[in-house]
Amino acid sequence: MFETLTDRLNKVFTNLRRHGKLSPADVDAAMRDVRLALLEADVHYGVVKTFVEKVKERSVGTEVSRALNPAQQVIKIVNEELVQTLGEPEPLKLTGPKPRMIMLVGLQGAGKTTTAGKLAKKLRAQGERVLLVAADPYRPAAVQQLQTLGKALNVEVFTQENTAPPDLAGNAFIKAQQGGYTVFILDTAGRSQLDDGMMEELKGITNKVTPNEVLLVVDSMIGQEAVNIAQGFRDAVPLTGLILTKIDGDARGGAAISIREVTGLPIKYLGVSEDMDGLEIFDPARLANRILGMGDMIGLIEKAESTLDADKAAESAEKMLSGDFTLEDFADQLKQVRQMGPIGQLMGMMPGNMTGGMANVDSNEAEKSLKRIEAIINSMTPQERQKPRVLDASRKRRIARGSGTEVVDVNRLLKQHKDMQRMMKRLKKSGMRGMPRMFG
Repeated sequence: MFETLTDRLNKVFTNLRRHGKLSPADVDAAMRDVRLALLEADVHYGVVKTFVEKVKERSVGTEVSRALNPAQQVIKIVNEELVQTLGEPEPLKLTGPKPRMIMLVGLQGAGKTTTAGKLAKKLRAQGERVLLVAADPYRPAAVQQLQTLGKALNVEVFTQENTAPPDLAGNAFIKAQQGGYTVFILDTAGRSQLDDGMMEELKGITNKVTPNEVLLVVDSMIGQEAVNIAQGFRDAVPLTGLILTKIDGDARGGAAISIREVTGLPIKYLGVSEDMDGLEIFDPARLANRILGMGDMIGLIEKAESTLDADKAAESAEKMLSGDFTLEDFADQLKQVRQMGPIGQLMGMMPGNMTGGMANVDSNEAEKSLKRIEAIINSMTPQERQKPRVLDASRKRRIARGSGTEVVDVNRLLKQHKDMQRMMKRLKKSGMRGMPRMFG
């Protein structure tokens, strides 16, 4: 996400770092480039104007002129103002009598139904008893889609045929109340564009049942149009927050930066992948770091903690440092890493200086490479995985055929494995025996 904007801003920062002291002319030139970068990223022009003025005012002031490293100070100012523009995070307001209602609204194709499933999973993990409500009688297979998600998540889905959405919402409230549910999530109908009929229906729902949250689900890839959509919905229903979807597919990121400043509505969640785990609580500081190419190490650590087996990681680390690291261990590690999400997404969460020049690697190619390695290892016998030295030419040909690869791919993997073993033995000799404890 934000690749285009991140690349442009990093060029600006690289140029700033070439200067010792920064003159007003240097700051002016940098701010022109920042302005262009934000406009090209489809950030609302009013937001760009205000943002650049604030950064420029601070950058020609004493906090930069007296700084030991003026360029770094300007970058710090850009980061702080970006966090300010993205707005303070606000948690869901799930207070008051149970059941509490969360109403999802938005245009067709924004991802409301998928988001309803993701939100149900997240809230259930927080101890809530969740009911999903299918309140979209118009889109073909909308009810079936929610039922499929509910079945996969083991979350009940409430449906009623031939019932108007406002009445269905009222009946869902009774069902949730009688069934001991603490939260019910209403997946409402969308349209291809804003229209009076949809808005009247949404008003009817909020008149029937008072929601704790009315969250607008917006496709971030539509850019500035997301702002207009938010304003249109806000005029009809009492919106309390935003969920931006398809953030992983938006290389520009303009909607995420603009929408809070223009609408005044807090961003509650970001949809970062199609997986049911791909819904992140909005954190402006973390998002700003990602936009500025500083990565999101906190998010990466959280993913690792929720996905990886700490005992297995410690055991693998011990084996690696002892040099007794087999191809089977390597395959286990790959499986755990891939459980964390698409490799491109994980690399995007790492700071640029930690990716070893891999930040611009095609994520699809990286994913294919991992699958190729897994296929090769899976085509080996247990003995071959444990003792690769038994692999002669005929065995390698068999493995290549079985994995749909070439012998050269098998040889490359074996060389990488051997190189890794050598490197780990050198690390052990250099006194890194305590390293495995970092995983505990």
